Amino acid sequence: MRTTALLLTIGLVTTVFAQKTVEHNKHQIMTVEQIKQSLVGEWKSIAPEIRPSIAKNADGSMKPFYLTREFTYLAGDKFQLDVINSADAYGKVPLVKMVIKGSIVWQGEHPIAEGAQKVKFIADEAYEVTPLIQGFADAMNQLASKGFDKWEVNGTQSIMGKAFAPFGLSEGQIFAEYDLIYLFNDMLFWGARNVDGRGFDKEENRPTNLQIPLVRRK
Repeated sequence: MRTTALLLTIGLVTTVFAQKTVEHNKHQIMTVEQIKQSLVGEWKSIAPEIRPSIAKNADGSMKPFYLTREFTYLAGDKFQLDVINSADAYGKVPLVKMVIKGSIVWQGEHPIAEGAQKVKFIADEAYEVTPLIQGFADAMNQLASKGFDKWEVNGTQSIMGKAFAPFGLSEGQIFAEYDLIYLFNDMLFWGARNVDGRGFDKEENRPTNLQIPLVRRK
């Protein structure tokens, strides 16, 4: 009886181990073309996300900012990204919506994980800003009035190629970021913001870790 029980236990453990091995091996490393095919469609944040920013609190600590993302990838390396920044961690007080449309340039493997790829997002089609609360509109009227209409709640304006001090953009500059893309178990990872708040504006600032993932919009 003991021998039979032992054999059954060994058999059960072996079966579980085999199942786990199969599950692990389901994630096959894709080529760039396969990644592009799998990427087509709409993606969204699981929940509000947090980023460190360059801005500081009164006590000198780093000021966080909160956002949600909606991302659409289209065949031909075109994309649209909708970002809503919020004043609070739960996304209950939206401040501003940004819509970015443009192109993706694939730049080779990223060492963070097998199958991860370096990419460059280029906002060469559209970059729009829409204040969602009066306080943000008032701030834009103080900081970015030159070359723009009066900023108003729900009033969308293009900042593409314009000097826009709040986002650190200069006249004629096309916004671009050196980022990464990693698909795993039908989740889309980009790079996590650098801990000191630096943006991905140049190769040396490209992220070295993964942000929480986006999931497919149902």
